[in-house]
Amino acid sequence: MATFDSDPVLQAAKQTVWAALARLPGPALDSGCAELLAPDVAWHVGHPIEVLHGPQAVAENFFAPLTRAFPDIERRTDLFFAGHWDGRLDGGGGCWVSCSGHYLGNFRADWLGIAASGEPAALRFGEFYRVVDGRIAEARVLLDIVDLARQTGRRILPPSSGLELLVPGPRGHDGLLRDGRDAQEGAASLALVESMIGGLMRYDQANLKSMGMRAHWHEEMMWYGPGGIGTSRGLGGFERHHQRPFLHAFPDRKGGNHRARIAEGAFVASTGWPSVRATHGGDYLGVPASQAAIQMRVMDWWRCADGLLTENWVLIDLPHLMLQMGVDLLARLRD
Repeated sequence: MATFDSDPVLQAAKQTVWAALARLPGPALDSGCAELLAPDVAWHVGHPIEVLHGPQAVAENFFAPLTRAFPDIERRTDLFFAGHWDGRLDGGGGCWVSCSGHYLGNFRADWLGIAASGEPAALRFGEFYRVVDGRIAEARVLLDIVDLARQTGRRILPPSSGLELLVPGPRGHDGLLRDGRDAQEGAASLALVESMIGGLMRYDQANLKSMGMRAHWHEEMMWYGPGGIGTSRGLGGFERHHQRPFLHAFPDRKGGNHRARIAEGAFVASTGWPSVRATHGGDYLGVPASQAAIQMRVMDWWRCADGLLTENWVLIDLPHLMLQMGVDLLARLRD
């Protein structure tokens, strides 16, 4: 019989974040942020928003522009779970709650330089929240700006090599873990992901097989990348549409420097700010090699089953990455 995690700190943190997500964005932004966020909250968002300090700054500079752009905004959350992190890599020790999904609404007002289409649009999000004393003390948020621009007819990166689609949630529709899960299952899921990450670090810069990925991934795995990269199926598709182009561009990349890495039940999540450091040594997404030293903000969520990774949702702060490579993606919106 499964043993379910009844850790009161973990469950309280999930309740705190779920309540916040039910109210934000929404009416009474100022009071909602003041009530739900810590007075010294650090709200880290991908480029060009960057870091916001304090509830008022979050209300005025993150949620208010988003609700002006999407007056009928609604949140569709596909993944929601939590875990403890010891902060051994990049600080951030404590209780984290992670979620991903889409904001959906009619795009009525320009946002971050993207001209409003007046039509429905889906903005993919990824979020990590560190909870302290019943409030959100830290947030890490990535938004798929590249894909939102694509939906309006403006491509700021070439068409994705992988499939361009509305990224789905887990195939079992079981990603909302509002209650506790088997603690042993979570530990096994985390161990599987960490073993896979260890394999990635063994890349010999010549042969993809040197990483031993086939021992970790299901043959029908799904990899859901951000706009500009796209979705692929199976390890062959993953290698073709993402891994091979990525390693061609960044052959010396080093990753795994996570701000948070958590697991609950069959699900694992991690984020690094940055997670990856590398040299831009080959062309990538239409940008020639610059030889620049780059840092990469990344978020990953994995689903595990029968000792293998079956699904992987990935967001990368591509506007921030491209700036380091000499390209301002948002400036392309003004061309």
